[in-house]
Amino acid sequence: MSEIKGTQGVSYNTVDGEYFEKRGLRRYAGVFSLWALGVGAVISGDFSGWNFGLGFGWGSMFVATIIIAIMYLGLTYSIAEMSPALPHTGGAYSFARSAMGPWGGFVTGIAENIEYILTPAVIVFFIGTYVEAILGTPPMYQPFYWLAGYLIFLGLNLFGVELSFRVTVFVTLVALAVLAIFFISAIPHVDFNRWAMNIGVGPDGALVELPEGGGPWFPDGFHGILGALPFAVWLFLAIEQLPLASEESVDPRRDMPKGIRLGIFTLILTGFGVLFFNASIGPGSWGLKTSGEPLLEGFRTMYGTSVANLLALAAILGLIASFHAIMYAYGRQIYSLSRAGYLPKGLSITHGKHKTPHAALLAGSVAGLAVMLIIWFLYPEDSGTLIGATLLNMAVFGAMLSYIYQAMSFILLRINMPHIERPYRSPFGIPGAAATMIIGLVTIYFQVTDPAFRTPVIATACYYAIMILYFAVFGRHRLVLSPEEEFAMTKGASSRSD
Repeated sequence: MSEIKGTQGVSYNTVDGEYFEKRGLRRYAGVFSLWALGVGAVISGDFSGWNFGLGFGWGSMFVATIIIAIMYLGLTYSIAEMSPALPHTGGAYSFARSAMGPWGGFVTGIAENIEYILTPAVIVFFIGTYVEAILGTPPMYQPFYWLAGYLIFLGLNLFGVELSFRVTVFVTLVALAVLAIFFISAIPHVDFNRWAMNIGVGPDGALVELPEGGGPWFPDGFHGILGALPFAVWLFLAIEQLPLASEESVDPRRDMPKGIRLGIFTLILTGFGVLFFNASIGPGSWGLKTSGEPLLEGFRTMYGTSVANLLALAAILGLIASFHAIMYAYGRQIYSLSRAGYLPKGLSITHGKHKTPHAALLAGSVAGLAVMLIIWFLYPEDSGTLIGATLLNMAVFGAMLSYIYQAMSFILLRINMPHIERPYRSPFGIPGAAATMIIGLVTIYFQVTDPAFRTPVIATACYYAIMILYFAVFGRHRLVLSPEEEFAMTKGASSRSD
């Protein structure tokens, strides 16, 4: 094996054809499958997590959701342009590698890796809270629910891309059906002023419940809008994972932009729908702001406990849809970084029969479960709400870093590589990408200045710094000329996947 010197102080190890034969994927997905993957990855946000933002007041959460929707429109349209132009499994890492070199590719890939490892952990946590509420089991059973979730869906992801996408399509459609039933059922019960606006300000300046509603739109002022931003992200987080399916898409140049655009508009519709209908019926914003199962709370209001528990079983499929879809994402994301040598190369070997990245899937599952157990043992006396919100903010921190880098990559690719073929061009262009960067930076600023979540976010940043140190000392000398690397090095003139 020989060594080739690259730019920015990195070195590439040459490999033979057998290396890539052991790392092959299978093409299967079309527009509908890609749409389901994108929506499915996010739909759990409509079932749990977003509601913590109601603690700052409904109006604050509403404005925060508008701001975050603007950020995601800028991001997704940028990705819709970049993904068919750079149709590799690397996704965000691939974009940044072409725009900013190996170091840019690595820091972007690790930020996205943090997001995709921690997001399923948040989701399986909420699955556990729903199951606990339905079955009435004590909190000590939670780790067993988490372990069961990882084992079941790790197995489903291992048995081929066809099964993964079929399961994703099914559970995504069921989740959307549950939301539609909820919205329609809520219409006769809606009392927006009474329930959504039932948070006010007490004599001491603290937020209090208003039994009759009629509270202010922004009880916590401008600070409340900033505070709600990370939770509004949960209504859209992970739609950007779609480019990770590029090498398993039948025609990524045609289908990827369509799947991404259909996905983001579906999520805008469901996100604002759940924000309005779930908060506009009992127990309202005050009752939902600390709930681990807000949709179940709404079903109880409309149908009573027994019927609500049955409907909640179907609602769990919404969480399962995202858990399954993002497990797919971190498998491909770890696979792409490993195939290029940024992570240990053994993690990119695919199953001989099913052509799934089984080593990457297993590694991501172990890492996510380990983080959950660490937080569980660090906060044994604290409420599940704190654990869920802590994990959520850690995932959002990684996501915001990734979004900033991807938006920066879009701008640099527009400026420095105008010659590459772009089957789709974003109508928002550079201003849309710039808006994504600005909103992402504001969200991170609030996270690191908010005392409630500063410690876990800083801990995540420390892990990020350790991974950068690993790359500086070891990783940068062990890279491989993967499709993403060849495309970047030849300025788009060559790619192994073409």
